Amino acid sequence: MTLSLTRKEAAAKIMVGLDKPDAEAALQVASRLEGTGCWVKVGMELFYAAGHEIVRELKKIGFKIFLDLKMHDIPNTVRGGARSIARMGVDMFNVHAAGGSAMMQAAMQGVNDAVEAGEAQSAPLVIAVTQLTSTSRETLNGEIGIAGSVEEAVVRYAVLAKHAGLQGVVASPLEVEAIKAACGEGFLTVTPGIRPAGAALGDQARVTTPREAVDGGTDYLVIGRPIVAEPDPAQALESILKELTES
Repeated sequence: MTLSLTRKEAAAKIMVGLDKPDAEAALQVASRLEGTGCWVKVGMELFYAAGHEIVRELKKIGFKIFLDLKMHDIPNTVRGGARSIARMGVDMFNVHAAGGSAMMQAAMQGVNDAVEAGEAQSAPLVIAVTQLTSTSRETLNGEIGIAGSVEEAVVRYAVLAKHAGLQGVVASPLEVEAIKAACGEGFLTVTPGIRPAGAALGDQARVTTPREAVDGGTDYLVIGRPIVAEPDPAQALESILKELTES
């Protein structure tokens, strides 16, 4: 089913991946996207280079922030890490579902610790990575050692994350329908692997177009290179918004 979206609704679904090597490069892109209504995603490359300051700068501009660090460690370490992240004021962050229920529950407890201590004004959404969108069935079965299809593995992790109290998962848009069926429509799906028609796939294995992802029921679309690698990121974003608002 083709969904009818306003421009504001479409922009609020898009998380632009600021996959840049330093704060200056990231802020140059962010300045072009100011006022568009989109989110930004801060991943490992940028955060490890620029640290907490990049979060503060992006917040000053007015963006909602998805901090994409994919925590995966023992529960006590993740609890402390989640508390630190909550203090930063990001709107969403993630952990690996492969860390198990106790680890995911510890992430939620770390957020609660920060809120209860008055260290965070509000609780960020916590979501779990299921399988990376670069993972094929061959990699899943032959290298990671998980039997079955990618969709089966993704849904199993999604159900585990929901039972642990998380608000959603990261998955490819191809698995959204199955996740919603297993976990409910209110369980959030954040989907990388989005490529506008004609764009290079890069290292992604499980992809759809933005229109296909929205029509498939996803809540958020993570789009990096098709926007930030373009000479005019704002125009690239506008082209995607046009695709999403024209039924």
